[in-house]
Amino acid sequence: MDAQVAAKAHHLLGDHPFALTVLARVVSTVERFGPADVRVSKSQIALRRRHGFAYLWRPRQYLGKGAEIVLSIALGRQDGSPRFKEVVHPSPRHWLHHLEIDDPKAVDAEVAGWLREAFDRAG
Repeated sequence: MDAQVAAKAHHLLGDHPFALTVLARVVSTVERFGPADVRVSKSQIALRRRHGFAYLWRPRQYLGKGAEIVLSIALGRQDGSPRFKEVVHPSPRHWLHHLEIDDPKAVDAEVAGWLREAFDRAG
């Protein structure tokens, strides 16, 4: 993650070191697959190739409750893993899987597999 993106991410997540740690772990995992853009908006951090494939966001920022950080992964299928808090089907070709992260170590080999699948689909 370049310095400019890191500064923007710190601006969004700066009061939440746990969330910054999770972001670093997710980006490090994705970097093993190849290049991806990291885009920071007011509400989330998106990992993209031609299309977005993974998103980190803070439910507490809007809901006042919930996990400190959620990793949402866009797959072309529904995965029935019980690890996902919610799976939504926003369009015919996309399933968005929401994973509440309560420990940076939760970004493990299984999550890396989902991220790899999403990365490959994103072109």
